[in-house]
Amino acid sequence: MTMTRKDFLKRSLATGVGLFVAPTIVPASVFGANAPSNRINIGAIGTGRISRTHDMPGVWKYDNVRIIAACDLDAKRVVAAKGAIEGYYAKKYGKSDVDVKTYEHYEELLANKDVDAVLISTPDHWHAKIGIDAANAGKDIYMQKPTSLTVEEGRKLSNAVHASGRIFQIGSQQRSMEQFRYACELVRNGRIGQLQEIEVRLPGDPAGGNAEEMPIPEGFNYEKWLGQTPYVPYTRDRVHPEDINARPGWLRCEQFGAGMITGWGHHHFDIAHWAMDTEYSGPVEVSGRATFATGGLWDVHMSDFQTEMRYANGVIVRGMTDSKEKPNGVLFKGTEGWIFVCRGNYVASASDPVKAANQRSLQASDPKILTSGIGENEIHLYNSKDHHGNWLEAIRTRQAPITPVEVAHRSCSVCLLQHIAMKLSDRKLYWDPVTERFKNDDQANAMLSRHMRPPYNF
Repeated sequence: MTMTRKDFLKRSLATGVGLFVAPTIVPASVFGANAPSNRINIGAIGTGRISRTHDMPGVWKYDNVRIIAACDLDAKRVVAAKGAIEGYYAKKYGKSDVDVKTYEHYEELLANKDVDAVLISTPDHWHAKIGIDAANAGKDIYMQKPTSLTVEEGRKLSNAVHASGRIFQIGSQQRSMEQFRYACELVRNGRIGQLQEIEVRLPGDPAGGNAEEMPIPEGFNYEKWLGQTPYVPYTRDRVHPEDINARPGWLRCEQFGAGMITGWGHHHFDIAHWAMDTEYSGPVEVSGRATFATGGLWDVHMSDFQTEMRYANGVIVRGMTDSKEKPNGVLFKGTEGWIFVCRGNYVASASDPVKAANQRSLQASDPKILTSGIGENEIHLYNSKDHHGNWLEAIRTRQAPITPVEVAHRSCSVCLLQHIAMKLSDRKLYWDPVTERFKNDDQANAMLSRHMRPPYNF
């Protein structure tokens, strides 16, 4: 069964699950008559690489926004973030008009009533918990992908956000890149005939990492950083490097994330869902295989992986390693041609695992497909020019942003299902996207959640 947005809304009204409730209290800094420029005040939770190079710059460039608070479990990083924020405003306006409050604990930042919205740029295993707490605290949310570490957590997050009526945007910035939207519009409007297959090409991660125990750095709350996950000894390659711009080791540890299947997969499978109009659904069959790193600290899947999913509409979606022959991106195959879309020369940060390639961001089997345009009476998809800007506009209008929480949850879920299939490679798995359970497979269903270490469980 394929669940469309219309079906999801009907189910929400009937069950109360995922129902959007308009907020009764709107932050004064958004609409207050005496608010300076109707400013939106933002708190940054997690101030590492992706926050410093992507998320904070994505919002501080707007004049009617101020980042007024920053939080990190690493004291050095939060102090550096305060300096970067105030330094940016000082350079832009002649002097900084904010005194950024710094926090070790995100709960204290959420209790700050001057903060209207938060950027969540923490390691993956903290995303859902902080997102739920932020929604319950009445904050609007921009969250780095992936949405959650398990399907169960993602469902809890989506339900909490809808119940609170907060604005939520996941960091799937490809939705706000013109070539991805246009590619999906071309597919939806039948330019390649009947869609049959989609290839999602992703990078992998290397083995390695130093597992030798090291002293915990001064000013770093490692115990809380581990959060709900099991306690393991500190080593730099498990956490983050001294160079804030380098890729952190936790990305390659299954304790904290699933690897590239969610790291980059959340982006590309989201685009696949957009083109298929399955944003509120998922596959019905999943199978996969992968080689997992051994012999070192890092243990996520490597570059040798292959997955296959079938959706209720008959489309086959394959996940695979990118290569020179099959470069990173999304390939749509239809009965009358193909379309390939990628980021082209865009990178989110200098340490992206996929470097900017000198390739066209949009290609097709016939150039006429790309120049055909979208007619007035054809399907036009949500058009966002800037992903962070779209979130800020949604905060002001209280209208849904381009990647709301349920869409985010479904995009993340399909990645997590493939990760489970990689682990259970001896059989095909059968998924029910409505109940969000595997059919007749207790072992697979047990992998939809995880044990959580108190007191950080939720």
